[in-house]
Amino acid sequence: MEIQKPHLKKISDTEWEIPQSYKKEMNVPAKIIGTKRIVDEMDLQVYDQITNVATLPGIVKYAFCMPDGHSGYGFPIGGVAAFDPDNNGVISPGGIGFDINCGMRLIKTNLTYKDVQPHLKTLVNNLFDRVPAGVGSKGFVKLSSKEFKEAVELGAKWCVDKGYGWKEDLEYTEENGCMETADSSKISDRAIQRGLNQIGTLGSGNHYLEIQRIKEENMFDKEIAKKLGFFDDQIVIMFHCGSRGFGHQVATDYLQTFLKVMEPKYGIKILDRELACAPFNSKEGQDYFKAMKCGVNMSFANRQTIAHRIREVFSNVFKQDAEDLDMKTVYDVSHNTAKLEKHKIDGKIKELLVHRKGATRAFGPGRDEIPKSHRNIGQVVIIGGSMETGSYVLVGTEKGMDKTFGSTAHGAGRTMSRTKAKRMFRGETLQKQMEKSGIYVKSTSMPGLAEEAGKAYKDVHEVCEAAEEAGISKRVISLIPIGNVKG
Repeated sequence: MEIQKPHLKKISDTEWEIPQSYKKEMNVPAKIIGTKRIVDEMDLQVYDQITNVATLPGIVKYAFCMPDGHSGYGFPIGGVAAFDPDNNGVISPGGIGFDINCGMRLIKTNLTYKDVQPHLKTLVNNLFDRVPAGVGSKGFVKLSSKEFKEAVELGAKWCVDKGYGWKEDLEYTEENGCMETADSSKISDRAIQRGLNQIGTLGSGNHYLEIQRIKEENMFDKEIAKKLGFFDDQIVIMFHCGSRGFGHQVATDYLQTFLKVMEPKYGIKILDRELACAPFNSKEGQDYFKAMKCGVNMSFANRQTIAHRIREVFSNVFKQDAEDLDMKTVYDVSHNTAKLEKHKIDGKIKELLVHRKGATRAFGPGRDEIPKSHRNIGQVVIIGGSMETGSYVLVGTEKGMDKTFGSTAHGAGRTMSRTKAKRMFRGETLQKQMEKSGIYVKSTSMPGLAEEAGKAYKDVHEVCEAAEEAGISKRVISLIPIGNVKG
């Protein structure tokens, strides 16, 4: 059936509401955050998907889509929805994503562009060798099933205990690098086998590892930038990866479980089978929540191990300890999660299950979940652009707590399918063009590189401007890519 674009009610220049009347099954309105141009250019499926989300049981306030929104599986990418566990609220793998806790980590250094530029190709080549990337890549951390189960229950803490990182990394990782009460007995043998050799691997698709340059002219808030340890001409490293085949299998397993019990056992009818769900407080819902936490923790362990490898590479190239290079974690943020959080609803504090699918938690100042040193400025948010355009660091806002359950965008957001990108661009040509413009890139796959062309994505600058204008996060600094490892 052809999707009809709904009439959008303009709330502000960056907020657009789809009323409940658009679909008779909607329990709440839907709201899209973005400039008029961003919203007008969203694919029609986004409207269909976000309004389907609004029909789920127990949903509170709105179904949200962030400025980087585009069509996904179940929820659109950029989808945010909160459910009331005490009022039939559900949990849905389609609202979390297959790459559970796909996320970003940013590491600073005390190196300048002048220090790094002569060694850039060596650094990128060594990172390419030391951090396995691409489909089916395997990490250097070899584990038994029993050890892997330990790792996914403990997350980044497991890595730090094994010597893959520093204790302070945990303080600057969302959830301190571990979602508690993860239960490996709730995951399948198939999921364990798929994840066993993947800790410390980048993966493929839009996952990358990037060396970036800071320029003072790109600081939007110099005071906050200084508090976060940024300075003019500094070199930082950002990378993006998730829970790989392990998270995919966890989501696949529970989608099948939910499809079997949803209607016959719980009487839940949905408009799209990709939104298969179960009551959060049901046995199936709780089993998935504990399994999902294992996916979250595997991803934290994955990024922690990669951070360790990055420090090794820089240390080897510059013949200095990583501590002397000041290679501290600025922050590690999650994208694809469901979390129990306290939010104000109708003037009362309520515990809600917040799904963020391709969206970032962006808590405002004062929340206990934020590291003490950041607490007065808000949670650090990392928004990755395309490999050609650069990325952003932002912070959460008080206004965002009320508007979007403390959520913002997670990246630039695709405007073009991977198939179309491969038809339009050639990886080899792109690689040469990028090197001419000052970005040295290595990839395991030239077709894969073509999929990630800058023109396949929205303008990250406009996405971040829209997030700031909407009041859901505040820009601190933009980062310029100079070296890139792609899966």
